[in-house]
Order: sequence, then C-alpha cells, then structure tokens
Amino acid sequence: MTTTHDDSPLVSVTGLQESLDSGRPPVLLDVRWQLGGPPGIEDYTAGHLPGARFVALDTDLAAPAGPPGRGGRHPLPDPEEFGAALRRLGVSADRPVVVYDGATSLAAARAWWLLRWAGHPDVRVLDGGFAAWQEAGLPVTTEVPPAGDGDFKPVPGQLPVVDADGAAAWARDALLLDARAGERYRGETEPIDPRAGHIPGAVSAPTTENVGPDGRFRPAAELAARFRELGAGERGTAVYCGSGVTAAHQILALAVAGLPATLYPGSWSEWSSDEARPVAVTDQPG
Repeated sequence: MTTTHDDSPLVSVTGLQESLDSGRPPVLLDVRWQLGGPPGIEDYTAGHLPGARFVALDTDLAAPAGPPGRGGRHPLPDPEEFGAALRRLGVSADRPVVVYDGATSLAAARAWWLLRWAGHPDVRVLDGGFAAWQEAGLPVTTEVPPAGDGDFKPVPGQLPVVDADGAAAWARDALLLDARAGERYRGETEPIDPRAGHIPGAVSAPTTENVGPDGRFRPAAELAARFRELGAGERGTAVYCGSGVTAAHQILALAVAGLPATLYPGSWSEWSSDEARPVAVTDQPG
C-alpha cells in the first residue's frame, strides 16, 4: 500500500528483505504489545522474524508509571536504563534498526520515536508489521537469539517534547492533536484514565485513521492532506494520546507525510489525573 523510499521512516517487507541480505543487515526488534494484554512475549515466543529480539514496551520503553499528575502511565525511560536495554538487544550506533509489531505499528512507533529521541540515526518501522511478513510467505522462527552486545549510548532530547503546560500552550496557540479514539476524545467513554474528555483546544485525530485495513500506512500524499485539513502547517503540531504510545504512531504518520511534530509524553493519563487541569467533553476542540 505504501511505497517506501530512502528517507522514509517506514520500510516495506521487500525493502527489509533486501537489507537483511546486504552486508549491513539491521537489528530487528519485535515490539508486539497491546493495552490490557495479553503480553506480547507470548506472540513472540509463538513465532517471530529470524534474528529478532523481543522488546517489552511497559518496561524497556517506559519508566514506571508516575504519581497522579506527573509522568502518566508510560513516562519516558531513564536514559541509562534505556541504553542498557538497547545494548542487550544488540543496538549499536553504526547499525540500522528495524522495529515491528503485529500489524498496525501502534507499538512499534513508540520504539521508533524513542530511538530517534535518544539519537539513533537510522531507525525504521516495518510497514504492516508481522502480519505483512507472514502474508508475503516469509520464514518465521521460534528460535530466540542470544543477548546482543550493542554499543549504543542514548543522547536524549533529539526529538522535541512538551509537558502539560506546554501542551496547553500548543492547544491555545498552535495545533494539538488528540490521537485517541473519537469516543474517548468526546468523553463518551474512558476505559482506563481518571476522567473522560480531552485537553481544551485539542483537535480529534484518531491515529487508527492513518492506516488501512491491512495495517499499512496510507500513502504520504493522503496523510499530508489529512493533517493539513486538521490544521497542520506553519503553526506547528504537537500530539498526545492516552500515555504517549499511540501519539508516537501519530508522529510517525506525520513524518511519513513530511511534517514535524512534538510529543506530549505524559498525555491524557497525566493530564486527567491532575484535578487542577481543565477537561473538555464536547465533540469540538473547545
């Protein structure tokens, strides 16, 4: 569905095959995860891309959940601990990395964003994930590779972030996108966080609409048109979701469209747990 190119944050199954057969194959990271489980390690154990190592999103790609109003459910990981985990996974500064999840890249995007935030220069997401690999009839394995001996040392801050006050300013002065499902934005339901609704001024932009039924990203031109219709452009764009996972997917889609964006890592889980923060429950940004 999506044709990838050299500077795209995505890689197709064919492109990954070619990279794996080259003299400089990428490190493969399996980031299968979904909110509420079951644990992604079960899917990994049942079968994964040859050579891939499993990444636990809740522990490898996040610090422990913060107290109410601070950090949210998936705070950014401690750089030292994150670096140690990446080195065990075989990540090195001079070797490309490809991350994948089950199909939609919702979880893989968190790994992509964190690696880029930490300063890794060459990270891509397998478009369509494990499902696309299987659909192509390519081999999978249950063999678990030994721990890696990577040398990557994070230099955090290479991608922009904002805190709650910053998110409020983006909503007021520029564009703040809410990547959650529309019913959560509208306050019709809230399955996990303390309060329902959205940050006043934020615009609803469910990130699931960035991919097709097969889990692959829509073409770059379609994504660019979607985001510009939502108001992306000269004012700049920031994104939040429930806890900074699907917001990373939105930022990945924006990157495919050639549009930069800023992440609010604490997202709704942080905002809604702070009683001093206002909440909007309409179907409009206000």
